[in-house]
Amino acid sequence: MSNLTVDLIISLDGYASAEGWPGFWGLEGPGYLAWIGDPAQNAHTSLMGATTYRLMSGFAQEAPGEAGLAELTAMPKVVFSASLEEPLTWANTELVRGDAVEAVRELKESHPRPLRTIGSLSLARSLLLAGLVDRYRVVVFPVITGATGSERIFDGYPDVALELVESRLFDGRLQLLEYVPTVLDGPPGDDDRS
Repeated sequence: MSNLTVDLIISLDGYASAEGWPGFWGLEGPGYLAWIGDPAQNAHTSLMGATTYRLMSGFAQEAPGEAGLAELTAMPKVVFSASLEEPLTWANTELVRGDAVEAVRELKESHPRPLRTIGSLSLARSLLLAGLVDRYRVVVFPVITGATGSERIFDGYPDVALELVESRLFDGRLQLLEYVPTVLDGPPGDDDRS
């Protein structure tokens, strides 16, 4: 059975991106970029929705040699979409039109490689709600983008308890936090939970 990791990069205040800021908020350093390019970090299948596919495949086409993009192009990818049409132009990408939760449930049972989401906030949320996420990994970038931030990552999430299983500091400023998530029926100690 394959493990599924939700993989996110966020600002300290929980945004996935911010208007006018460069990628990685301009804070990617050599240690973080080396980790992204490490073959051990890329021995998985990436799962994404159509919006992330359009964005990332566009980046890969514009700058194929940029850190992380060549590795992402080479790895197997599954995109869940009703709007994309085949053939997909990004190498090593399979299109799935059906229910993403059911498709990922089947992939977890039969796929030989670990699975990881990339971006795709609504996909990650639906997989967490379905109880399919084994690990939740966040890299926190030390910026607050309250005025320009977009795509609040945790909006619409249930209550989730997180058990820290790994942490790491990159370049003296980026914090990786990896958790085992448990979706809760309500706040801990709430006797009315069903």
